[in-house]
Amino acid sequence: MKRRRIRKGLRLVNKLVVPNSSQPLVSIIIPVHNKWDFTYKCLVSIVQNTHGIPYEIIVMDDHSNDLTARIGHFVKQVTVIRNKVKRGFLHNCNHGAAISKGKYVLFLNNDTIVTPGWLAHLLSLPEKDPTIGIIGSKLIYPDGRLQEAGGIVYNNGYAWNFGRLDNPDKHEYNYVKEVDYISGASIMIRKDVWNRIGGFDEHFAPAYSEDVDIAFKARQHGYKVIYQPKSVVLHYEGVSHGTDLNSGIKKYQVINQQKFREKWAGVLQRDQLADGEHLFWARERSRNKKTILVIDYGVPSFDKDAGSRTTFMYLKLFVDMGFNVKFLPDNFIKPEPYGSELEQLGIEILYGPQDRGYYEQWIVRHKDYIDYVLLNRPNISHQYMDLIKAYTRAKILYYGHDLHYVRELKRFGLEKNRELLQASENIKRLEFDMFTKADTVLTCSESEKRIIDGNFPNKNAVLLPAYYFDQTIPRTKAWHERGGLLFIGGFNHSPNVDGILWFCREILPIVQQSIPDIQLFIAGSNPPSDVLGLNSDRIIVKGFVPDHELRELYRSTKIAVIPLRYGAGVKGKTVEAMCHQMPVVSTGTGIEGLQNIIQTIEPKNTPQAFAEEIIRLYHNNDLLEHKAEQGKQYVETYFSRSQALASINLAL
Repeated sequence: MKRRRIRKGLRLVNKLVVPNSSQPLVSIIIPVHNKWDFTYKCLVSIVQNTHGIPYEIIVMDDHSNDLTARIGHFVKQVTVIRNKVKRGFLHNCNHGAAISKGKYVLFLNNDTIVTPGWLAHLLSLPEKDPTIGIIGSKLIYPDGRLQEAGGIVYNNGYAWNFGRLDNPDKHEYNYVKEVDYISGASIMIRKDVWNRIGGFDEHFAPAYSEDVDIAFKARQHGYKVIYQPKSVVLHYEGVSHGTDLNSGIKKYQVINQQKFREKWAGVLQRDQLADGEHLFWARERSRNKKTILVIDYGVPSFDKDAGSRTTFMYLKLFVDMGFNVKFLPDNFIKPEPYGSELEQLGIEILYGPQDRGYYEQWIVRHKDYIDYVLLNRPNISHQYMDLIKAYTRAKILYYGHDLHYVRELKRFGLEKNRELLQASENIKRLEFDMFTKADTVLTCSESEKRIIDGNFPNKNAVLLPAYYFDQTIPRTKAWHERGGLLFIGGFNHSPNVDGILWFCREILPIVQQSIPDIQLFIAGSNPPSDVLGLNSDRIIVKGFVPDHELRELYRSTKIAVIPLRYGAGVKGKTVEAMCHQMPVVSTGTGIEGLQNIIQTIEPKNTPQAFAEEIIRLYHNNDLLEHKAEQGKQYVETYFSRSQALASINLAL
């Protein structure tokens, strides 16, 4: 009868072929005992949702008596180890790891369904960071509720699935973080770490608490345990061992919890928090870190405007410095791919459908955990400044990006619009109020620092590089292989619109008299109609370009032009061009605020002078080389990572 049922079953499912790899990067180990329907669906999901990664699947069959015993009829190119007697979950896992060939061993419950990209996301972090020993997935119930976003262990040994039954899309569950442990339903471990710490401790056989124990062992050996929210796995909890804590294998959940308490009693009291207390720290093991809350208009779109690039760079620097970083976008949304870029760095973004009141409550609720706040831009900062001063003990850093009132005042000088003068006076009052209330004022401009120091002599004002670079970007093309001029700028910023229109109308025609075939490339997000109208065979308006295309423009053109007539602060486009070893021709506005810049770039403020400098440089390869080298040395002196670190440490 059993044989006939099996034969019937063989005709009911399609055969599955697992991609074969003789040198797998990952060994996926699936311990099973019966529950064939779940196992087959799990295997199908792996094959369908895992691409571009060499892997092997090892099914550890713990003496099943259902269709699992005939798995070879259903699945090809999978390794099956079948026990003659039941050995239990833990022994099965250890045996599977012993015969695995991968750099990583990944233990996956058979009652799971993996989702697209699950394995690539798990690999993305430890492949870059050798200090990560264990990494695990976000676990979701089939009904869409959250099962676990990493695990917490309290000092009484009690383990808790953080976020259980909550909405998995909430911001607190969607950033990379260090955790106390990862549940064994989907957990990946470096094979060399596994061997070094001896695998799952057989003291916890047949099952339960082995996943918590191995996380503690990994930390004991100096490795981190990381939660990766982009690796999403559906888990039918309780299928393998049921839910009754008083019978069967499930009873060992209680027994082994006591064993775990006894084994790790000293560590629990030393390192873990009291049950239910300080969840802010417990969920991400951040008790020994300083927390900085950064507030800006939105998640930085770092490839679209200079201000966003600055914010993004310093967010990364704070992470590298060991801070626990929280980011509050004033528009409360998480645009992609920019949001995920921050979350994958370990930064929690406070996004969602909530109104401003939610975020004010968040600040008040976590007031005792916030050590520093970095406020960006006056029109954003004034909405939070008084709340933060009233409810927290945080040190407040204010970074305006530039003096907005100075920019509007210069614009008034050009356009003579009285409304601009009034706007300048209004924003000046707002900016000076921020200077008064902040503990430290950050500015990227040497000239604007003098203004701040003159008006607020007792305020700690720190000069901060607008950008920082680990190194300048080497040139890959000779000057005779390059051609054309380059202008970069986001066109939501009015000085860029004014500057490029002025250049095309009054400077470029002079240049074309001497170099008739010269081309101008204009790149930047959101060009308005009058900029788009410049497009021709000699003026190429490219609009927004991604970073890789921007790098190609820098490699292929000869001179960066910065024809700005008004503005404030330091111009990121000027610094970025020098970092790419591009000669720069600029007005005084384009280089203002940069320390000792005259020795590298001499400003050209009239159409004739600007055009003559382009003509002088364009066909002189020796001069181009000299200017490129000057810019390179300037960036290495004033815009290095070490300079940025020194400025931040001074500000803190």
